[in-house]
Amino acid sequence: MFVIGEAVIDDAITRAFFRCDLTACMGACCCIAGGRGAPLDDPEVREVYRVLPAVTSYLSERSRRALAAAGPLEGRPGDYATTCIDERECVFVVMQDGIATCAFERAFRDGATDWPKPVSCHLFPIRIRRGHPGVLRYEEIEECESGRSRGLREQLPLSEFLREPLVRRFGEAWHNEFRLACKAPQVSDRTPGT
Repeated sequence: MFVIGEAVIDDAITRAFFRCDLTACMGACCCIAGGRGAPLDDPEVREVYRVLPAVTSYLSERSRRALAAAGPLEGRPGDYATTCIDERECVFVVMQDGIATCAFERAFRDGATDWPKPVSCHLFPIRIRRGHPGVLRYEEIEECESGRSRGLREQLPLSEFLREPLVRRFGEAWHNEFRLACKAPQVSDRTPGT
Protein backbone atom coordinates (compact mmCIF):
# COMPACT_ATOMS: atom_id res chain seq x y z
CA MET A 1 0.00 0.00 0.00
CA PHE A 2 1.12 3.54 -0.70
CA VAL A 3 -0.46 6.99 -0.49
CA ILE A 4 -0.96 9.67 -3.12
CA GLY A 5 -2.99 12.67 -2.04
CA GLU A 6 -6.27 11.47 -0.56
CA ALA A 7 -5.93 7.87 -1.77
CA VAL A 8 -4.37 4.76 -0.24
CA ILE A 9 -3.51 2.47 -3.14
CA ASP A 10 -3.21 -1.31 -3.23
CA ASP A 11 0.13 -2.34 -4.74
CA ALA A 12 -1.65 -4.90 -6.97
CA ILE A 13 -2.90 -1.97 -9.08
CA THR A 14 0.68 -1.07 -10.01
CA ARG A 15 1.44 -4.57 -11.32
CA ALA A 16 -1.81 -5.22 -13.22
CA PHE A 17 -2.34 -5.16 -16.98
CA PHE A 18 -5.88 -4.76 -18.25
CA ARG A 19 -8.10 -3.88 -21.22
CA CYS A 20 -11.80 -4.73 -21.31
CA ASP A 21 -12.72 -7.37 -23.86
CA LEU A 22 -16.49 -6.98 -24.20
CA THR A 23 -16.78 -9.58 -26.94
CA ALA A 24 -15.49 -12.18 -24.46
CA CYS A 25 -17.02 -11.07 -21.14
CA MET A 26 -20.27 -9.70 -22.65
CA GLY A 27 -20.33 -6.84 -20.12
CA ALA A 28 -20.55 -9.21 -17.15
CA CYS A 29 -19.48 -6.52 -14.65
CA CYS A 30 -22.88 -4.83 -15.17
CA CYS A 31 -24.77 -8.05 -14.36
CA ILE A 32 -23.05 -9.55 -11.33
CA ALA A 33 -25.38 -11.39 -8.97
CA GLY A 34 -25.67 -9.97 -5.50
CA GLY A 35 -28.58 -7.59 -5.49
CA ARG A 36 -26.77 -4.24 -5.45
CA GLY A 37 -25.87 -2.16 -8.42
CA ALA A 38 -23.16 0.42 -8.92
CA PRO A 39 -22.03 2.20 -5.74
CA LEU A 40 -22.76 5.92 -5.89
CA ASP A 41 -21.09 8.82 -4.12
CA ASP A 42 -23.70 11.06 -2.51
CA PRO A 43 -23.25 13.90 -5.06
CA GLU A 44 -23.85 11.38 -7.85
CA VAL A 45 -27.41 10.84 -6.63
CA ARG A 46 -28.30 14.33 -7.94
CA GLU A 47 -26.60 13.49 -11.25
CA VAL A 48 -28.61 10.29 -11.66
CA TYR A 49 -31.88 12.15 -11.21
CA ARG A 50 -30.73 15.06 -13.39
CA VAL A 51 -29.89 12.87 -16.42
CA LEU A 52 -32.64 10.29 -15.83
CA PRO A 53 -35.10 11.73 -18.39
CA ALA A 54 -32.51 11.48 -21.19
CA VAL A 55 -31.19 8.10 -20.08
CA THR A 56 -34.63 6.49 -19.78
CA SER A 57 -35.10 6.67 -23.54
CA TYR A 58 -32.21 4.18 -23.94
CA LEU A 59 -33.74 1.59 -21.62
CA SER A 60 -35.76 -1.50 -22.45
CA GLU A 61 -39.39 -1.72 -21.41
CA ARG A 62 -38.32 -4.20 -18.71
CA SER A 63 -35.88 -1.68 -17.23
CA ARG A 64 -38.47 1.10 -17.40
CA ARG A 65 -40.94 -1.06 -15.48
CA ALA A 66 -38.25 -1.80 -12.87
CA LEU A 67 -37.50 1.92 -12.55
CA ALA A 68 -41.19 2.69 -12.10
CA ALA A 69 -41.48 0.00 -9.41
CA ALA A 70 -38.25 0.48 -7.44
CA GLY A 71 -36.74 3.78 -8.55
CA PRO A 72 -33.22 4.31 -9.89
CA LEU A 73 -31.33 3.80 -6.64
CA GLU A 74 -31.41 2.33 -3.18
CA GLY A 75 -29.63 2.95 0.08
CA ARG A 76 -29.05 5.94 2.30
CA PRO A 77 -26.54 8.79 2.51
CA GLY A 78 -23.03 7.37 2.36
CA ASP A 79 -24.28 4.04 0.97
CA TYR A 80 -26.24 4.54 -2.27
CA ALA A 81 -26.25 2.17 -5.26
CA THR A 82 -28.20 1.79 -8.46
CA THR A 83 -31.07 -0.67 -8.26
CA CYS A 84 -30.90 -4.08 -9.89
CA ILE A 85 -33.34 -6.27 -11.73
CA ASP A 86 -33.83 -9.73 -10.20
CA GLU A 87 -30.85 -9.06 -7.89
CA ARG A 88 -28.55 -9.24 -10.87
CA GLU A 89 -28.27 -6.72 -13.69
CA CYS A 90 -28.15 -3.00 -13.06
CA VAL A 91 -31.42 -1.31 -14.01
CA PHE A 92 -29.42 0.89 -16.41
CA VAL A 93 -28.10 -2.03 -18.48
CA VAL A 94 -28.88 -1.91 -22.17
CA MET A 95 -28.33 -5.11 -24.13
CA GLN A 96 -26.70 -4.56 -27.52
CA ASP A 97 -25.87 -7.60 -29.64
CA GLY A 98 -25.92 -9.73 -26.48
CA ILE A 99 -23.48 -7.42 -24.66
CA ALA A 100 -24.50 -5.54 -21.51
CA THR A 101 -23.79 -1.84 -22.03
CA CYS A 102 -24.57 1.22 -19.92
CA ALA A 103 -27.46 3.58 -20.67
CA PHE A 104 -25.62 6.44 -18.91
CA GLU A 105 -22.55 5.92 -21.09
CA ARG A 106 -24.54 5.59 -24.30
CA ALA A 107 -26.48 8.80 -23.58
CA PHE A 108 -23.21 10.58 -22.79
CA ARG A 109 -21.51 9.38 -25.99
CA ASP A 110 -24.54 10.46 -28.02
CA GLY A 111 -24.35 13.95 -26.48
CA ALA A 112 -27.72 13.54 -24.74
CA THR A 113 -26.12 14.18 -21.31
CA ASP A 114 -22.92 15.64 -19.90
CA TRP A 115 -22.45 12.97 -17.20
CA PRO A 116 -20.65 9.78 -18.30
CA LYS A 117 -21.75 7.26 -15.64
CA PRO A 118 -21.14 6.51 -11.95
CA VAL A 119 -17.45 6.83 -11.17
CA SER A 120 -17.47 3.35 -9.58
CA CYS A 121 -18.41 1.88 -12.98
CA HIS A 122 -15.95 4.10 -14.83
CA LEU A 123 -13.10 2.95 -12.55
CA PHE A 124 -13.88 -0.78 -12.55
CA PRO A 125 -11.94 -3.07 -11.92
CA ILE A 126 -10.53 -0.58 -9.41
CA ARG A 127 -12.85 -0.14 -6.46
CA ILE A 128 -12.76 2.71 -3.96
CA ARG A 129 -13.56 1.62 -0.43
CA ARG A 130 -15.85 4.06 1.29
CA GLY A 131 -14.34 6.25 3.96
CA HIS A 132 -11.56 8.79 4.17
CA PRO A 133 -8.99 8.52 2.91
CA GLY A 134 -10.32 6.43 0.06
CA VAL A 135 -8.67 3.07 -0.43
CA LEU A 136 -8.19 1.97 -4.05
CA ARG A 137 -8.07 -1.78 -4.53
CA TYR A 138 -7.90 -3.96 -7.59
CA GLU A 139 -10.88 -6.30 -7.77
CA GLU A 140 -9.96 -9.41 -9.74
CA ILE A 141 -13.20 -11.15 -10.62
CA GLU A 142 -13.44 -14.26 -12.74
CA GLU A 143 -15.64 -12.50 -15.28
CA CYS A 144 -12.74 -10.15 -16.13
CA GLU A 145 -10.19 -12.85 -16.99
CA SER A 146 -10.40 -11.93 -20.67
CA GLY A 147 -9.59 -8.30 -19.80
CA ARG A 148 -6.54 -9.35 -17.82
CA SER A 149 -5.37 -11.61 -20.66
CA ARG A 150 -5.88 -8.90 -23.27
CA GLY A 151 -4.14 -6.27 -21.14
CA LEU A 152 -1.16 -8.57 -20.65
CA ARG A 153 -0.99 -9.38 -24.37
CA GLU A 154 -1.10 -5.69 -25.23
CA GLN A 155 1.12 -4.72 -22.28
CA LEU A 156 -1.38 -2.07 -21.20
CA PRO A 157 -1.01 -1.21 -17.51
CA LEU A 158 -4.26 -0.89 -15.57
CA SER A 159 -3.14 2.61 -14.55
CA GLU A 160 -3.13 3.65 -18.22
CA PHE A 161 -6.30 1.79 -19.20
CA LEU A 162 -8.15 3.69 -16.46
CA ARG A 163 -6.47 7.04 -17.06
CA GLU A 164 -9.69 8.90 -17.96
CA PRO A 165 -11.74 7.85 -14.90
CA LEU A 166 -8.74 8.29 -12.57
CA VAL A 167 -8.27 11.84 -13.83
CA ARG A 168 -12.02 12.39 -13.53
CA ARG A 169 -12.00 11.29 -9.89
CA PHE A 170 -8.64 12.59 -8.65
CA GLY A 171 -7.37 15.14 -11.20
CA GLU A 172 -4.55 15.31 -13.73
CA ALA A 173 -1.78 16.14 -11.23
CA TRP A 174 -2.78 13.19 -9.04
CA HIS A 175 -2.78 10.85 -12.03
CA ASN A 176 0.68 12.02 -13.12
CA GLU A 177 2.05 11.24 -9.64
CA PHE A 178 0.20 7.92 -9.65
CA ARG A 179 1.67 6.94 -13.04
CA LEU A 180 5.18 7.67 -11.79
CA ALA A 181 4.57 5.61 -8.67
CA CYS A 182 3.29 2.71 -10.78
CA LYS A 183 6.52 2.77 -12.81
CA ALA A 184 8.76 3.02 -9.73
CA PRO A 185 10.58 -0.18 -8.76
CA GLN A 186 9.61 -1.93 -5.56
CA VAL A 187 6.47 0.08 -4.86
CA SER A 188 5.42 -2.57 -2.36
CA ASP A 189 8.49 -1.84 -0.23
CA ARG A 190 7.40 1.75 0.37
CA THR A 191 5.65 2.67 3.54
CA PRO A 192 2.47 4.77 3.38
CA GLY A 193 3.25 8.45 3.06
CA THR A 194 6.87 8.03 1.98
